[in-house]
Amino acid sequence: MHAGASAPLLSFDRVTVAYRDRVVLSDISFDLRPGERVALVGPNGAGKSSLLRALAGLVPIRAGAVELDGRSIAGFDRQAIARRISAVPQQANLPFAMRVEEVVALGRLPHHDPLRGPRPNDRAAVAAAIERVGLGHLLGRDARELSLGERQLVLLALAVAQAAPLMLLDEPTVHLDLRHQVSAMELLVDLNERDGTTILAVLHDLNLAAHFFPRLLLLDHGRLVSDAGPAEALSEDRIRQVFGVDPVLMALAR
Repeated sequence: MHAGASAPLLSFDRVTVAYRDRVVLSDISFDLRPGERVALVGPNGAGKSSLLRALAGLVPIRAGAVELDGRSIAGFDRQAIARRISAVPQQANLPFAMRVEEVVALGRLPHHDPLRGPRPNDRAAVAAAIERVGLGHLLGRDARELSLGERQLVLLALAVAQAAPLMLLDEPTVHLDLRHQVSAMELLVDLNERDGTTILAVLHDLNLAAHFFPRLLLLDHGRLVSDAGPAEALSEDRIRQVFGVDPVLMALAR
């Protein structure tokens, strides 16, 4: 799928990222093309969250280049990036009381006219995102009082309302029960297949990654060791080498 003829939406070209003297990503290259659905997997400490932050232009790179729409991401201001990339963190801290619908409405800020503020299409996008994620029963609630899983769904709705062509998700299922994990994955598939949203999601659950994503990027110790479909990226040898577990355990979980 990723070998298509369309120009890359986002490119990593031999990127190295370091925090002071500690290298967390080393010489990584790959492209994301419009309409792809990709899972980023690997053990704890492999560099997955750092890769997402570099993709979004949130951390400086030591070497290489990150390009968005064919231009260095360093040349975009934050609002321009936000119109192109939405991000769903593992968890966001809300410093003050905000109703669920107010949090979701933050997703429309990159699209606001600085003089007019929210427009009818912004309000419609917020309402549609709330309905699509299934948050109607939480309207009017203070988002700080929700469970971690409910807050995670609110953040997902915020990203849906943002309507950026690329969505980055850092462990979107981490606080969700099994039913909501599957629902969240099905929503990502729908956003990808029906809306054309390009998806890159960090996942710890290899079964979810293999089932819902046709392309997997496998990181290990800051290096990209596989860029392939689930069967190749999560072969028995790779599971043993990278995760240090018997692949039979993964097969039993399927």
